Amino acid sequence: MVKAVDTNAPTTTATKPTTEDLSRQVEALKADISRLTETLGDYGKSKGRAYQAEAKRRAYELRDEAQGHVDDLEAYVRTNPAQALGIAAGIGLLIGLFSRR
Repeated sequence: MVKAVDTNAPTTTATKPTTEDLSRQVEALKADISRLTETLGDYGKSKGRAYQAEAKRRAYELRDEAQGHVDDLEAYVRTNPAQALGIAAGIGLLIGLFSRR
């Protein structure tokens, strides 16, 4: 026959925690939290550096692309100056008409 064991009942072999035990556990917990905080900070810094590098790379990429468009536009104006002047005058006229209203 199997006897039921009450796990909530105090045992005579177990020692009660003392204030020193609790103090050591609290200090260990503080050290763990401190290490965790450091680790999270390092992780955040490394991710920040990675995102910054990616943003710089994209900015340079966009700048180069925009410069290519400017170069293409300059070449078009040099080969078709009369047409470019007409387009600019038309855009200026439209802006003037819209700004009067």
